[in-house]
Amino acid sequence: MGLGEWSGRLCCTAFLLAVVAISVSGRHAAASDTSIAIIDRVPRVLVLYPYDERIAATTAAGEALRSRLLEATDGKIDLFSEFLDLSRFPEGDHIARMARYLGEKYAARRPDVVVALGKESASFVTANRGTIAPGAKIIAAGFGTATAEKISLPDDVIGAFTTFDILKTAEMARSLQPDARHLYIVGGSSDFDRGWLTTARAALEQFSKSYETTYLEDLTIDEFVERASRVPPDSIILALTVFKDRAGRNFIPRDAIGQIAATASAPVYGPYQTYIDHGVVGGNTVTFEALGRTVGDLVIDAIAGKPVSDLEAPQTYIVDARQLQRWGLAEEDLPPGTIQMHKERSLWEEHWVVLVAGSGLVLAQASIISVLLLERRRRRDAERSSRLYLLEAIHLNQSATAGALSSSIAHELNQPLSAIRNNAEAASVLLRSANPDHELIQQILLDIQEDDQRAGDIISRMRGLLKKRSEIEWQEFDLNDVTSSAIHIIHGEAERRGIKLTSSRPTSELRVRADKVHVQQVILNLATNAMDAMLEAVPAGRTLSFATGLANEKAELRVSDTGDGIPEERLIRIFEPFYTTKQAGTGLGLSIARAIIETYGGTICADNLPGGGGAVFRMVLPLAHRQERSR
Repeated sequence: MGLGEWSGRLCCTAFLLAVVAISVSGRHAAASDTSIAIIDRVPRVLVLYPYDERIAATTAAGEALRSRLLEATDGKIDLFSEFLDLSRFPEGDHIARMARYLGEKYAARRPDVVVALGKESASFVTANRGTIAPGAKIIAAGFGTATAEKISLPDDVIGAFTTFDILKTAEMARSLQPDARHLYIVGGSSDFDRGWLTTARAALEQFSKSYETTYLEDLTIDEFVERASRVPPDSIILALTVFKDRAGRNFIPRDAIGQIAATASAPVYGPYQTYIDHGVVGGNTVTFEALGRTVGDLVIDAIAGKPVSDLEAPQTYIVDARQLQRWGLAEEDLPPGTIQMHKERSLWEEHWVVLVAGSGLVLAQASIISVLLLERRRRRDAERSSRLYLLEAIHLNQSATAGALSSSIAHELNQPLSAIRNNAEAASVLLRSANPDHELIQQILLDIQEDDQRAGDIISRMRGLLKKRSEIEWQEFDLNDVTSSAIHIIHGEAERRGIKLTSSRPTSELRVRADKVHVQQVILNLATNAMDAMLEAVPAGRTLSFATGLANEKAELRVSDTGDGIPEERLIRIFEPFYTTKQAGTGLGLSIARAIIETYGGTICADNLPGGGGAVFRMVLPLAHRQERSR
């Protein structure tokens, strides 16, 4: 059955076309008669639809045809469409009037090719081609070869034939329902419906012997619905067309079949694509899109003057994935190549581009993260090595400082030790007397304890100065206290050199977070450099000053001397390693001092006092509470 049969067939859905393919007995493809003259203008193509625009089958095929032609010609083509509505107006008078009307309408724009969709359109145009499109090539589509023979389609009319094979649909149903025992075939009461039933009986003669077969025909729509709702669950229902029911009511077949499938107690199958979305599982069919593009290829060849001949539009299996799920039918039982409509694609199928891109991005990020982690590890190793080198340099600098201060420290230590010895001898003499003065002896013992504490403090400071460590000992402490401790260490050396020490400090604490011994070493480095800078100064004018305070919410220590100052050209290099102005200097003291201060987030700089009164070194460290807030 075919498109021309669309009038009665497809009105519902498909190109209602021939269900059984028959060999072409009277037709042949005469290539020599199929070309058209080459024209020097935009070609004209007239598409004749057998019904009105509501019939989905012919409309879908026509739209696919138009899209193919516009695509192939880059839009350089005139396309005309006419809806003949021959199913509702089949009378001869109407057909004659329509032929005269179209002949006059296209008198000034004669089509080069006429495409007749469906057998009604094909019969109409072959009977009236001299009036409507004399000399035009005629291409008929949407029905089978059997119908072409039945309507005596002329040999010079090229056919794009379609075959709706109900047996293939039945075999697909058997594959999906191997345990089925009942077979029901549904058909309406119109001439077309009865023709379909006759064709189905012949095509399914052998197939139906395996089932308890019932033909549901010549019923009202309500009876169709009621009977289908009571069939056994192990049934196969094949729906043909219902253009008209027993009560004489007209239907678009897809709507009628949709009512039946909605309450059916077993799966419903059908041979038309338009039944999809109306409760039908599916079937073997010719898609309207495939038919339209096949016809389009024939039209393009005809316009180009190439030989064209009859051909069969490709068939395929189509199912509704939602109905497979509804009835519990296995996807793996479908024929190979079956098209599944409305199938929920897997996450990979739906978003494979995003997943591939995302996976690539993740891999790239993982690679970058790995590189960054490796780099971080290398950086930590480098920082650890650098810290060890710094600690080693600090220890060497501490040893050098201790060596430079050794004589003054020894002298300072000798004082409490001598006092202890003298007091001990005095106490011994008093104890040997006849009447020892206990109060005096008690005072002597207190003096010995004080001198011992003094000596112990000196030794403790030296021990801290010389202690070697492999890690930084983070501590929170008052910068004022560390400054005072450093002053105690150097005051003996300052006295030996005739240098006056002065200090000023705020009433509030300046709490910083660092290694206390390291900060003390920086202060000692600055102090010893300052004392060395005053060697040439007048003894009475040698003063080393320490001042602590707040500067821009940071702890600050200023160490200034009364020497000759630092030449301007040397100020920018004074903290560089191995740069020194001393004959016996190593050039490492100030560079180590800067490394220490910067390790704890601080800064150190040097300048000259106004008026040429010596140099001043300014050391700044973040306050401990601000460091905590910044973390």
